[in-house]
Amino acid sequence: MNLSSVDEELLHVLSSNLDADAFDWLNSKIDVIIENKSAKDLYLTYSLLSTKANENKKISFELDDKELESYLLQQQANELEISRIYLLIKVLKTDATFFQPKVANLIQVADTGELITFLKFVILLPNAEEYNHVAVEALRTNIATVFEAISMGNPYPARFFNDQQWNQMYLKAAFVQLDLSQILEVDARANKDLARIISDYAHERWAASREIDPLFWRPVSSFIDGTLYQDMKRLLESDNPSENRAGALCCHFSDNREAQKLLQNYQQLNHQVTNGTITWENVK
Repeated sequence: MNLSSVDEELLHVLSSNLDADAFDWLNSKIDVIIENKSAKDLYLTYSLLSTKANENKKISFELDDKELESYLLQQQANELEISRIYLLIKVLKTDATFFQPKVANLIQVADTGELITFLKFVILLPNAEEYNHVAVEALRTNIATVFEAISMGNPYPARFFNDQQWNQMYLKAAFVQLDLSQILEVDARANKDLARIISDYAHERWAASREIDPLFWRPVSSFIDGTLYQDMKRLLESDNPSENRAGALCCHFSDNREAQKLLQNYQQLNHQVTNGTITWENVK
């Protein structure tokens, strides 16, 4: 995505979808906010947009930036969400020094819907890394939709979370049984501590006779050691075909020669992962 032109792309979306009066109202409010450097008007406008933009209206996207278009479609962005993010981008691009702390304060007092919008699209804001504390706080919430907003289909964690924060998110997503395929950049953010955590958690699940999402194992390939090697043996010997496939994929992508040799004992699985019949996309 070309983040420098996101506001222009979103303006195009709004001009094509937003009611003409609402479109003019929003742009006039933005002019006032910027001219007067008014935090009060920023907060009020952000809130009042819920009365001007229809969050249930089907919206059309035809953007020059196809990556941005794909992201908006994936997140099922609606009029209200795009209006609010456009507002924030415009004021931040004008004077980040003044408006950045004001935006941070706005999100601290936001209701659940406003917070979800912010988290889903925070990656589009100028200096998005400055809102890391908001994203990390969302990992601790008991509100499922808030956690999903930061963890599912969102590029922000992969780009700005440290390993501890990333690992916390990954484990919680597995614990609450979210679709792990919706977490982005899993391979790139794999780390040794996460591999150990995955193994420990799996042993707890096994001890309780509970199933484990086969996708949960994806980050361990580069870190297969003694304990994880034994885990791979268990997966490959399991009566559950999805566990067999997960073990095969982990061993196939591993640099550990012993893991690679282990997979060779399962000729059909080895052949299927080698020729691409089995992938992480169809492991289940």
